[in-house]
Amino acid sequence: MASSSSSSSSCAMGFDFDEKPHVLAVDDSLVDRKVIERLLINSACKVTTAENGKRALEFLGLADGQPPKNADFKVNMIITDYCMPGMTGYELLKRIKESPNMKEVPVVVVSSENIPTRIKQCLEEGAQEFLLKPLGPSDVTKLRCQINKLKNPCQEMLCMGI
Repeated sequence: MASSSSSSSSCAMGFDFDEKPHVLAVDDSLVDRKVIERLLINSACKVTTAENGKRALEFLGLADGQPPKNADFKVNMIITDYCMPGMTGYELLKRIKESPNMKEVPVVVVSSENIPTRIKQCLEEGAQEFLLKPLGPSDVTKLRCQINKLKNPCQEMLCMGI
């Protein structure tokens, strides 16, 4: 089941109250989902969580036989665990990148396993980033900067500390 929450604080990285980035966090571990959700909310993101790839596809309107979401629907980034039952994060990444409506949305794959071939495979398939668990505040800051750059390329200098 997908759930959504957001914070009421303003974003220090250039977003207005009405422009909170919307992140879909996908992980089969409730604890890991809650950690990612809390980190993102503390960074002034709107967060929707899903416990597996199938639920994520349903939320995104990409499930088999599902009508497409309306044009106003917006997710700024997807963060997915690599190792999940039923559908891996890599398989979810491939489905997202095959979709004409979703292929431009950055997908970040996270894993507790540092396996170079897995990392390379995900990056070659179009992952924006591959991060190792546990995620921390510095990881979220980096992700927020990537979202900002998509919305406003001039933000890149702020992210680099210039």
